[in-house]
Amino acid sequence: MKKKTKWMKFRHRVVRNLAFAVLYPYSKWKYGITVEKFKEQGDRAYFVLMNHQTAFDQFFLGMAFQGPVYYVASEDLFSKGWVSSLIRWLVAPIPIKKQVTDVNAVMNCIRVAREGGTIGIAPEGNRTYSGKTEYMSPAIAPLAKKLKRPIALYRIEGGYGVHPRWSDSLRKGKMRGYVSRVIEPEEAAAMTNEELFAEIEKGLYVDEGVADGIFRSAKRAEYLERAMYVCPFCGLSTFQSQGNEIECQKCRRKITYGEDKRLAGIDFDFPFRFTTQWYDYQKDFVNRLDVTQYTDAPLYREHSGLWEVIVYKNKNLLREDAQIALYGDRIVIDEGKENEIRLPFADIMAMSVLGRNKLNIYYGDHVYQLKSDKRFNALKYVNIYFRHKNIRKGDETSTFLGL
Repeated sequence: MKKKTKWMKFRHRVVRNLAFAVLYPYSKWKYGITVEKFKEQGDRAYFVLMNHQTAFDQFFLGMAFQGPVYYVASEDLFSKGWVSSLIRWLVAPIPIKKQVTDVNAVMNCIRVAREGGTIGIAPEGNRTYSGKTEYMSPAIAPLAKKLKRPIALYRIEGGYGVHPRWSDSLRKGKMRGYVSRVIEPEEAAAMTNEELFAEIEKGLYVDEGVADGIFRSAKRAEYLERAMYVCPFCGLSTFQSQGNEIECQKCRRKITYGEDKRLAGIDFDFPFRFTTQWYDYQKDFVNRLDVTQYTDAPLYREHSGLWEVIVYKNKNLLREDAQIALYGDRIVIDEGKENEIRLPFADIMAMSVLGRNKLNIYYGDHVYQLKSDKRFNALKYVNIYFRHKNIRKGDETSTFLGL
């Protein structure tokens, strides 16, 4: 049997040190972050868990720890052809398929741990859209126990104010990244999985639905429609943003997004002070919706590019401009045409949002990806799909909507 090569390479340490020299001053200037170095690390390897607020979080974590950190990253990072090959060579992240059970990812984590490597993962699996630390899979607790490494909980604060997931623009403000808690292997072993999971949730929880800083930008509300699709006055809707304002396309009410993250209606009383509250209302709205009633006419029609993802290799463009119809029980691509693709929710294995607004649909042996213009809201597809899934399972009280 051919012996496996080691995951950890000397070059990973060299790359980490070179990247630190460049990224540390860049991060302080661009993100206004204070990265508190984990001085207690010593020579030990850790299993590092972080909350996920910005696209740069892994770099903040890496600057806090000595030596390379092997991050668990979604398959999208590994499906970019030669770029993915270069990333693998430079830093060797651990690939994982989002929204599905990935045994290979677990085995690779064990492999890296046995080699003495520090592993980094965001248990949310997604950047927060709302400003609050979102759902985490309880499976993170037994994995942490299995690795038998000290668990470092790395908390990032202020990231939602500086760079919300739905925005293309950074705001001038302040961030902080630091280890909030270390759970030793002996301490973790003495806990039940439920107790350990509760400690992880507690150590990573952040709620930025508060006016706790000033975040300056002339584009504070731009692309908030990537996250919001429910109007408190109209129900399911679409929005369009510009500068510091966002407008419902049904009732034409306009909302401003302030420098302190507060929301306010223009010439009317908006019922939510922060996006966290609006986002929670949106989830509650969908969780009260009987989506099985929306099978005759689509909830939404829009255009998008359609790709097929060859996992861990590349992406193939199937259609540059496809019409997408979202029903309460299915997605139909180019409905009524000869090349129509019907994707019933009952046959879809999983669905996930990647980046700001890309949608992956896991259907049989295919992974389809929808990527449209900058205003495309991929979140509603995942939410509606999971609502249908919960109803179909007879679990209508479940509040989990995919993120």
